[in-house]
Amino acid sequence: MTFSYPAFWQSEFDEHEAVAAATRQALAEPFEKMLNAAAACAKSGGKIMFIGNGGSAADAQHLATELTVRYKTDRAPIAAIALTTDTSALTAIGNDFGFEHLFARQVAALGKKGDVLIAISTSGNSKNVINAIAEAKKIGVTVVGFTGKTGGSMGSLCDILLNVPSATTARIQEMHITLGQMLCGALEIKLGLVETDKKVPKTA
Repeated sequence: MTFSYPAFWQSEFDEHEAVAAATRQALAEPFEKMLNAAAACAKSGGKIMFIGNGGSAADAQHLATELTVRYKTDRAPIAAIALTTDTSALTAIGNDFGFEHLFARQVAALGKKGDVLIAISTSGNSKNVINAIAEAKKIGVTVVGFTGKTGGSMGSLCDILLNVPSATTARIQEMHITLGQMLCGALEIKLGLVETDKKVPKTA
């Protein structure tokens, strides 16, 4: 097979731009619901928990850090934690209970009513993510799902679902980190921790 670099370059950007446009069109409403849930959680002293596997684990860690440290400017921290980073917990749970309980066990230990769980899975079918969602709902944690493709099992389980309209894993992941970083920026402003970005029109 002959590889055409110019064609590859163009096609990747074409697909990215098409998925970004479709995401912008489709997910404004669930994004606002997620923002409102996250803001209510932060205001009430709750925390935002992130979970995911592989690349989605990296996104979970990335976004939790944006909230606890800073996004654009220095401000008060926002309580958030990625349940993907404690190697002792992950290996103990995997060894003693099984990989499918990796996140559910941590949600049971750390979650409380009023918290928010952001569950990231491109397929929507990751067993350890599904089990964590079930555990979260038992204790009154609001569940936000980041997924794609058909939405998988997460489609009917999450309180708020951001289902990226694409079947391509890479494009779904690109939209997940975009939506996640948008959440960080919007949450800072909604909580009054930073000045409104000049590019964002102020509302009454």
